[in-house]
Amino acid sequence: MGSWHGTAGQRRPSRPGFRESGGTAEQHGKPGKPGLAGLGAWAALVVVWVVWGSTFVAIRVGVETLPPLAMAAIRYIIAGALLFPVARRSGGPLLRAADRPGIAQWLAMAVVGTMLLAFGNGAASYAEQTLPAGFTALLIATVPIWMVLADRVINGHAIRPVGWLALVVGAAGVAILARPHGHSPVLPVLIVLGGSLSWGTGSVLVGRLAAPARPLLGSAMEMLAGGIVLTGLAAATGELSHLDPGRISGRSLLALLYLIGPGSLLAMTCYVIALRGCRQRLCAPTPTSTPSSPSRSAPCFSASAPRAHLARMTGHLYSIR
Repeated sequence: MGSWHGTAGQRRPSRPGFRESGGTAEQHGKPGKPGLAGLGAWAALVVVWVVWGSTFVAIRVGVETLPPLAMAAIRYIIAGALLFPVARRSGGPLLRAADRPGIAQWLAMAVVGTMLLAFGNGAASYAEQTLPAGFTALLIATVPIWMVLADRVINGHAIRPVGWLALVVGAAGVAILARPHGHSPVLPVLIVLGGSLSWGTGSVLVGRLAAPARPLLGSAMEMLAGGIVLTGLAAATGELSHLDPGRISGRSLLALLYLIGPGSLLAMTCYVIALRGCRQRLCAPTPTSTPSSPSRSAPCFSASAPRAHLARMTGHLYSIR
């Protein structure tokens, strides 16, 4: 899933190695037409909302015959490997020359990839072995709550009374919708909530890290790093040793291809387009922030943006078992 972001709607000074999402046409290497760009950004945002929401269904189908952590590892390693050479050549000549990822950027993206993709998406993939896709999506809709609280702890940003009210209402809404699934196993629920906490905290923490200036490049690095960590987790839990390609169904393979293509490459590209053309508040998973997915008032590279809008889609996903 897998950028970068903003915190509770407050702007921060720019840091070396980070470019705010707006940027200029010169920075991106080509001129832009405001009208067409805005329309394209809205279309891209719709794709993000729909595709990222549908990945929970694909994960559910994939884990029918694929080990969850191994599946997530394959997804992000392949997607990251395909995106990286393209992202590395993106932008104008000056931007490419200035934005060459070093150790600091790779370490930063390793932190983001671990917290968002390995722990966050990995937890969802693992839990969907027993939890319905819609219920998992509902639990992950708590990400904005964790982000606001993490922003308060990490960055010291005060939460206004209306913000506290929104948090309480949001938490109550999730609890009410989750009530019909009170019979669900407790451990998978706690795993998903823990993954959501990791995603939300990582989204805020990334604002303090040295991220690449080009969002797509940061996304590719994040997916590669997250995929490597997921591979280690799959090996540690014995998934790799028990992986039998002969037992993988065609449904699960199609689901994996969907997660790699539309679920990662398409959605990530559209998310970056949306970040550049839409108001940040519409692209973020928190009340005013967030991805690809990480978090601050500048945009993110990771896949966390649709979380704020996930609650709106839950009514549809909730019916999927």
